[in-house]
Amino acid sequence: MARGREENGERGRSERRERERERREGEKRTSRGREENGERDRGVISTTFTLLNKCEYTVWPGILSNAGVSPLPTTGFVLQKGESKTLTAPSGWAGRFWGRTHCTTDPTTGKFSCVTGDCGSGKLECSGNGATPPATLAEITLNGHGGLDFFDVSLVDGYNIPMLFAPQGGSGQNCTSTGCVVDLNGACPSELKVTAVDGGEGVACRSACEAFREPQYCCSGAYGSPDTCKPSSYSQIFKNACPRAYSYAYDDKSSTFTCSAVSSYTITFCPSPNTSQKASQDGQNSNTYSPHINSTMVYEGALDESSGSPSSCPHMLFGLISLAVAICQLWQLFF
Repeated sequence: MARGREENGERGRSERRERERERREGEKRTSRGREENGERDRGVISTTFTLLNKCEYTVWPGILSNAGVSPLPTTGFVLQKGESKTLTAPSGWAGRFWGRTHCTTDPTTGKFSCVTGDCGSGKLECSGNGATPPATLAEITLNGHGGLDFFDVSLVDGYNIPMLFAPQGGSGQNCTSTGCVVDLNGACPSELKVTAVDGGEGVACRSACEAFREPQYCCSGAYGSPDTCKPSSYSQIFKNACPRAYSYAYDDKSSTFTCSAVSSYTITFCPSPNTSQKASQDGQNSNTYSPHINSTMVYEGALDESSGSPSSCPHMLFGLISLAVAICQLWQLFF
């Protein structure tokens, strides 16, 4: 009898443990289901990034994930003229993309390096290294505060290549494309200019912080707050040409964009000069970028020859911006 009671007791305890295990598994499944449904509602289970090279030259994109964030399947690759590559990022991913130019592999050492945007890995893959300034950066945080994606194009570390960062669909008052689609290298001030060879044409344009290392340009020390760090004459050059891009560290108000329910983004190097206000009004996606200069819509690409070799117009001056604005205004009046 005692043995029977012990066996029955053990059997009962085993059944209770099994029921408890099943209950916990059920709770886990329910919790996972709620999370997945919530993410589906926001459309952020995963997001794709398509990098497209519309330049007339080769671009070597680099990718850096933020600290504590898993890297994407690749951290660096090559895009020949007209090529594209699509990558999938998980919900919550954050990081940056940029384009490297004038890259070569040393035939003796096998070391890979680039004149602009080099990440110092010595290889095609950047493997956790960021871009050496100057470099045009596309930055994004997926599913951030309030379930929104936060993204921008930054010239805080300087400029090396025209870039357009465009959400495909999505919603929100500030959900629109951003970028710097003009070629700034030809008009870069001499004190900021980077050349491939001494005295040669410009291949990149440094920020004032990188060039002079002064607190007032770097927003550091006594200038380390929005109240004390203001735009400089140098950052204003970038801002006038590319109003939606970050021109200095505290340029948040006009340069950070947010979207919800975006399943894909496109990052275009040397974007095509065929997206205008008129094209947008003729039925294209309202989120297609048409850059503004002094609050005026400007024909994209009118100020650059980004489809040519890197910085193929060293004679270009920023005075052309005013001319382009005037031409655009006349076009809008009569066409």
